[in-house]
Amino acid sequence: MNRKLDRLLKPGMGVYFFVMAAFCAAALLEGCYWLAAVETTVTLVVFMLYIMNRNRRGRQLQRYIQSVSNTLEATSQGDSPLPAVLIRLGDGVIIWANHRFSELTGYADTMMEQQLEEVLPDFALDWLESGKTESPQDATLGARRYRVYGTTVRAEDSRGTMLGVLYFSDLTELYQIRDEYIRSRPVISIILIDNYEELTKNLTESAISNMNARLNDTITQWTDGYHGLLRKLERNRFLFIFEKRDLQRAVDDKFSLLESIHEITNPSGLPASISIGLGVDGGNFEEGYDFAALSIEMALSRGGDQAVVKDRFNFSFYGGRNREADYRSKVRSRVTANSLMELIGQSGHVFVMGHKNADLDAVGAAMGVCCLCRKKGKKFSIVIDLEKNAAPKLISQIQAEPQYRDCFISGQDALLMADNRSILIVVDTNRPDQVECKPLLEAITKVCVIDHHRRAADYINPVVVNFHEPYASSTAELVTELLQYAVEKNDVLPIEAKSLMAGICLDTKFFNVRTGERTFEAAASLRRLGADTTEVKLLLQNDFQDTMTKYQIIKSSRLYRQEIAIAALNNPTSRILAAQAADELLNISGITASFVLYPDGDQVIISARSIGSANVQMILEPLGGGGNTATAGAQVKNATVKDTLDRLVESIDRFYEE
Repeated sequence: MNRKLDRLLKPGMGVYFFVMAAFCAAALLEGCYWLAAVETTVTLVVFMLYIMNRNRRGRQLQRYIQSVSNTLEATSQGDSPLPAVLIRLGDGVIIWANHRFSELTGYADTMMEQQLEEVLPDFALDWLESGKTESPQDATLGARRYRVYGTTVRAEDSRGTMLGVLYFSDLTELYQIRDEYIRSRPVISIILIDNYEELTKNLTESAISNMNARLNDTITQWTDGYHGLLRKLERNRFLFIFEKRDLQRAVDDKFSLLESIHEITNPSGLPASISIGLGVDGGNFEEGYDFAALSIEMALSRGGDQAVVKDRFNFSFYGGRNREADYRSKVRSRVTANSLMELIGQSGHVFVMGHKNADLDAVGAAMGVCCLCRKKGKKFSIVIDLEKNAAPKLISQIQAEPQYRDCFISGQDALLMADNRSILIVVDTNRPDQVECKPLLEAITKVCVIDHHRRAADYINPVVVNFHEPYASSTAELVTELLQYAVEKNDVLPIEAKSLMAGICLDTKFFNVRTGERTFEAAASLRRLGADTTEVKLLLQNDFQDTMTKYQIIKSSRLYRQEIAIAALNNPTSRILAAQAADELLNISGITASFVLYPDGDQVIISARSIGSANVQMILEPLGGGGNTATAGAQVKNATVKDTLDRLVESIDRFYEE
């Protein structure tokens, strides 16, 4: 150690003194005795000052090192409890180390300078140089793990060398206990048979018993490998508790129960489907169960047939690749209609708001809600940007109606009009970042949501009334069902019926995709109320130039994976044309999914459609998008079309590889 301290403290002054002595000798040889005497005196004085200053610095550094050593003394025999090492910052050279550090690492004090990284590979010192006193990474030596603490000091040499002292605290047993605690934390999970009512419908008691036995056996076989506790709570609901150490195995296994349960079918050939909601990292069992309940709700709101994991910060989704089956109940529509009408009756002013760049479905659903408000005699307003929307023709027709002449307002006007008796009904979206005016959503305390898109991790919460059905074709279809239970036939205006029909026709591509029995029932009801599909067709017409632009987009598309069409545009276009181009691409034989990308300011817009096995909502979720299995979209902020295209292709590959 002393040899290294000498090298640290000696700044290499020998060369300078040699030069000064040479000048003295030269003056003496030239006969300049007075000059030689003066130079010799100055050289001796400087040399003496240098020796004194070096000795002073050495004593100070020795005192510092001694104080460090004394701090580490733990016994009367002078045995230091913590390994410690003194290093020179910048190059990481070891200056001094106590015997515990030497025994731990095999370091030996030699004449050769040795760097810390040679003794502790991959151990960084940037945290110490930045002024921190604890390393963000642990040091692993053999089978032991050490928490590393440090402090810095400036050596009083001519260069102001920065030194650092590292202390190694052995926390191996503590880490083992901590890791075991984390691994043994309970995971609360709820297993729900999504379509139990449909599976057992019209079956005899013996057939139902046989179905229950098959379901129970399949679920039990899956849970047996996790050494947990399984209990049946209801006829279609199970509680399963296991340790977190086994959670990753379930994730790696992709929750195989989701697929194995499909092997069970009822006599009519309907396969069973389940959802699994898991609560992780809850502070106690109650909070863990609440997380699991939220996960189940999220799974059902996304169409079921999937597993959802909820921790303290976020949701994680697994499965959900299959298309949704319609498990809706008209009972819920009737109950929601009654609750919504009661809430409207208690309000002072009703604001109805859709998503940004509102389309026919958002406007149509808003018109249906306004019909409910008229029935209750309440003042209503539709919050929309009249400059940026995808339904200008319909809006102009609505504004011509006396009852709706002044109903369209901006978000800023709505903020000025809102008070503590106001309520906000959000339609056709469940994400707070996608609403027309987010400050209005945050300002009004009573919020209702009516939507058919699969729920994302960031959803509007809390809500007073939540009518969320991912199985529905459109939000207009859901609102039409509410009207059937809340108003009379004569209460619905023709423009309201027409608007709702336009919303259904838009999202179903004139009843070609995502249609079910309830879709046609809603359309028939609207037809009886005066809606005409011919007039709706006129709303969806494009002019000649837009039509040519749409086919230019189609022409620019490229085929990927033999069944996916991707059109990446370098120039902006309208959302309507992009959506129509994505729809039109599906009319090409062999194309099962389509994506249209185009720039819009500092963001890139993606419009996606699917009629095959590709779930476009799952593909666009990693890019911040949402929607449902057949129709989805995304807005990628601060990105170029090329970068977004690369991310999209990567997400498509990941979807098909999983």
